[in-house]
Amino acid sequence: MSINPGRNDSGPNRFARRTPPLPGQTGPTQRLTLGQAAQPMRDRRTRRTVDLSLATHRALDIWQREAADRIGVARVTGQEVLTALVDQLLMDPKLSTQITRAIQARR
Repeated sequence: MSINPGRNDSGPNRFARRTPPLPGQTGPTQRLTLGQAAQPMRDRRTRRTVDLSLATHRALDIWQREAADRIGVARVTGQEVLTALVDQLLMDPKLSTQITRAIQARR
């Protein structure tokens, strides 16, 4: 490596260690983070976020505490609520139609 990087030595990987591929490898290996290797593709999660007004956020917090009391657990998380809502939305055609109408009415 020279002090003045040339065309082949520039960029963010100019100091990366180059190792030849192992027998049977056709290209670079992919780094895996902890837990990624054992997790099947269908179980991977994708995060979505939602912006709520302060009043709606507080009302949801209250609903979650009341739901936790009703089912006898310490707490019901927002993640659990949103996951259950999305599951219901995707399985129930009546609910899907109702939500579609609600979205249309808000526009």
